[in-house]
Amino acid sequence: MVTAHDVEVGDGRVLRAYDSGPDAATRLTLMWHHGSPQTGRLLDPVLEAASTRGIRLVSYARPGYGGSSPNPGRDVASSAADAVAVADALGVERFASMGASGGGPHALAGAALAPDRVLGVVTLAGVAPFTEAFDWFEGMHAPGALRAAREGRAARARFAETEEFDPEVFLPVDLVALERRWDSLGADAARADREGRGGLVDDDVAFVEPWGFELEQVAAPVLLVQGEGDRIVPRRHAVSMLARLPNASLWMRLDDGHVSVLDTVPDAMDWLLERLG
Repeated sequence: MVTAHDVEVGDGRVLRAYDSGPDAATRLTLMWHHGSPQTGRLLDPVLEAASTRGIRLVSYARPGYGGSSPNPGRDVASSAADAVAVADALGVERFASMGASGGGPHALAGAALAPDRVLGVVTLAGVAPFTEAFDWFEGMHAPGALRAAREGRAARARFAETEEFDPEVFLPVDLVALERRWDSLGADAARADREGRGGLVDDDVAFVEPWGFELEQVAAPVLLVQGEGDRIVPRRHAVSMLARLPNASLWMRLDDGHVSVLDTVPDAMDWLLERLG
């Protein structure tokens, strides 16, 4: 049974956290870092995969999402302290992290900045740090929001006022996944959008600004999972991170896009258990 918790952090903010709870069969605690936009609630396929493997699953809504207080000007690095605060409140000492899409950078932040707490990381279709070493936007079907974010938060917020969903960002296999296996993800994204776009705006600005840490700081084992046909986060992002992370592996999924790649969650959990459990 998943329980919700409001966790107070040191600066007076509150983070809405979720916990599937420990039991006698717990082999590993895994913190799920949600995509952009999401509410932080634990998704059905992730819960199911964790339950069958004896994994305790926890998550929290990043600032500005799903009941968590905004944190104006936040960078990616700030999520490391938030993750530790949630872990402390839930009585979790050491844990692995798994982040999907916009959650990927935040999962890496904890491993870089709290290496005594984060044992290993999986990112699924995770965005890479912004760089001008290559065309960071190349391969994105609809890069307008992130291009606006490069101009600052005010520009990104203005873009959000008229921003509309473009279904062409997804491959056919993504649309099937959203209709079937990952319908809870689609419903949660819609809920997050109805609640306001402040969290999404802050995420996008954080992605294209300096993250506050370097990928080379991540000593823990990292698994990068990437769909070859992803039209939201192109394959070059995963390839560039692989070159910089000291202890990383890459699973390139030739037939997958941005959502269908999440079907690897059970296998990625097994990867973590083989190394950490």
